[in-house]
Amino acid sequence: MWGSHILKNAPGSFPDIENVKIAIVGVGEARNSCGNDGCAAAPDKVRENFYMLSYIPTLTVADLGNIKPGNSVKDTYSALEFVCAELLDRKIIPVIIGGSQDLTYANYAAYQRLQQTVNIVSVDSKIDLGEIDSEISAATYMSKILQYQPSLLFNFSLMGYQTHFVNPEEVEAIKKMYFDLYRLGQIQTNMEEAEPVVRNADILSFDISAIRRSDAPGTLQSTPNGLYGEEACQIFKYAGMSDKLSSIGIYEINTLFDEREQTTLLAAQMIWYFLEGFLNRKSDFPASEEKDYLKYRVTMKSADHEIVFFKSLKTNRWWMEVPYRIGAKSKYERHHMVPCSYEDYQLACTEEMPDRWWQAYQKLS
Repeated sequence: MWGSHILKNAPGSFPDIENVKIAIVGVGEARNSCGNDGCAAAPDKVRENFYMLSYIPTLTVADLGNIKPGNSVKDTYSALEFVCAELLDRKIIPVIIGGSQDLTYANYAAYQRLQQTVNIVSVDSKIDLGEIDSEISAATYMSKILQYQPSLLFNFSLMGYQTHFVNPEEVEAIKKMYFDLYRLGQIQTNMEEAEPVVRNADILSFDISAIRRSDAPGTLQSTPNGLYGEEACQIFKYAGMSDKLSSIGIYEINTLFDEREQTTLLAAQMIWYFLEGFLNRKSDFPASEEKDYLKYRVTMKSADHEIVFFKSLKTNRWWMEVPYRIGAKSKYERHHMVPCSYEDYQLACTEEMPDRWWQAYQKLS
């Protein structure tokens, strides 16, 4: 069981994290949760259930304990930002157990120390945008990320949103920024198409209300429709397998509504599958020897573009190369190789421009 092998933060004995690859950080902050106050108790309950799951050998994981809520929510944000920045500096992946989803803002702010632009993938039933001048909360944190200076955000993808919960004006605003939106039906029709989206993320933020009530009742915002539990676990496994992803968080679990601890147990299993995925990382991003890839060139006659595709011989995963403007190399070179699927290649072969390529091209050009 993980409880016997994980490095724990015990009184007077902070774990040695020199060889640690992944660190669990609990944050019992719920003051900006929009009424979902019981999510403050989630970290300990998720931790208890995770400790009962089977141990994965050869993987060193530390549980750093909980960040205590500060005198103000901003104090908590600052503490989480500092912890995440320290872990990222050491190339340790923070696994954040919230708390409310506005903590994603602090996770994002930690990347300013790395001085790199990042991609965020949010799995949520709603668009947490809100009004530009509204106070930060679990329902508005994305607008604060968009306003953050200096801007670190290159791409934002929302997965699993339900059309009946979103404002069409917010959808249009997101699309005008060439960000990605994937409805719940799109994800469930073809889960494999979710893999390239997750593979492109630096940060994955998961709102537990994206899962249907029958599988995850433990949140104030639970609804009849949503992802199945096994689909949520698959998304976390995809995240673990991504060479690019460097932090992940799960939020809005309310223990007051959690029947028989079903939701905290599911969250623990999601973390378990993330760890399993991490052990299956293949380091196959197209930056090494060309012999490890097959290269395909597709000329888009109608758009006067050539799209170069790369297929990894290690994993059969696909990427598209997107050109960027002169002088932008240092800032954008991390983003010119866009994860895609075989279906994107097939689409290009029929003279139809893949949306992923076009949206990335608009931001890079």
